[in-house]
Amino acid sequence: MPQIKIRYVGLDVHKDTISIAVAEIGRSEPRFIGKFPSDWASLHKQIKKLAEGYSFKICYEAGPTGYGLYRRLIQEGYDCIVVAPSKIPARPGDRVKNDRRDAIQLARCLRAGDLTAIQVPDPDTEALRDLERNREAAKRAEVAAKNQLGKFLLRYEIQYEGSLWTQKHFVWLRGLKFPKEAQTAAFMDCLETVEAAIARVNRLTAEIERLLPQSSHAPLVTAVKALRGIQTVSAVVIAAEIGDLRRFPTAERFMAYVGLCPSENSSGGRLRKGSITKTGNHRVRRILVESAWHYRTRRPVSQELRKRLDAVSPEVRQIALNAIRRLQSKFERLQIEKNKNSRVAVVAVARELAGFIWAIGQQENLVASQPPSTPNPSQTQPRPEHKSKQSRELAGTSTESG
Repeated sequence: MPQIKIRYVGLDVHKDTISIAVAEIGRSEPRFIGKFPSDWASLHKQIKKLAEGYSFKICYEAGPTGYGLYRRLIQEGYDCIVVAPSKIPARPGDRVKNDRRDAIQLARCLRAGDLTAIQVPDPDTEALRDLERNREAAKRAEVAAKNQLGKFLLRYEIQYEGSLWTQKHFVWLRGLKFPKEAQTAAFMDCLETVEAAIARVNRLTAEIERLLPQSSHAPLVTAVKALRGIQTVSAVVIAAEIGDLRRFPTAERFMAYVGLCPSENSSGGRLRKGSITKTGNHRVRRILVESAWHYRTRRPVSQELRKRLDAVSPEVRQIALNAIRRLQSKFERLQIEKNKNSRVAVVAVARELAGFIWAIGQQENLVASQPPSTPNPSQTQPRPEHKSKQSRELAGTSTESG
């Protein structure tokens, strides 16, 4: 039986150029083919030359050029992967880096099987991801603008007694007077920047809520919102950044992906664990830690959370209720019994919250089969002596919550 001939191709992709290197089966050194324009016609011509009589595997690093090249290659029938740049093996002694060496290293590692492929999002997921990342950038700009205005007022010993960034606060800000015209101009510029940043965040949030029902991730967003501390924007970040949660075989793999597992530096009989790894998707990790703070105290299930629980399937509902009980108890145990710092405790709770999100993502039915209907009070007689199973579950959770 003739041996199958395979070529491993590494592409170092940039905005204007693409460098190509090829590795053959065996241990021979990969050869550099050349640097070509990044347009599809030039690249496809070179690939067709290399692919004559060979089975073909292609890889390139994830980067600012996006996934258009990957989709074109897959559409043409080539076996292509996009690899994580942070997990490409590198020799500690290498001090020379250029496009030629990068392409050769990619071809060599692809042949050895040492590369880690990333999950390429579909166009719908990528579009939703772009929108929520734009909102995140707008939120950072809003925080920076507010800090700049606050420090400007602090230099002149002007302080507001009350809650910041409320309507009353903005009325107070607009009424401030300064002795110098230059100070007034600087203050008005800061204030207008804050107002524009807030308007931008609100506009992008409204766009997320408007376009979400059209997305394939709408059921997952609805299901994740059943967890305490997670509402629309946070759920959209999780859905858009992660995609299909079923690609993680275990909850531990998902926890490791978002960087919430402890690092380790053990050798022989010595066991040493450190802080969390902070690898993987930092946006999802931030959302999980922020949401975990909502389990710090026990409190009844709010009316808004009850509505979100009514919108999901019974399986998801049970997972969400179990999360409330377990995570509140864990937070208390870590802080009271083990005397852990609250920041350490919240990371541990966030790690378990990731496990509950993974469990929700494994369910076949995420939302309720029929939306809850609001009965007509004139046609419904109160029955105080009867409690449904659903009411008993919520009552039990409310009792445990305080």
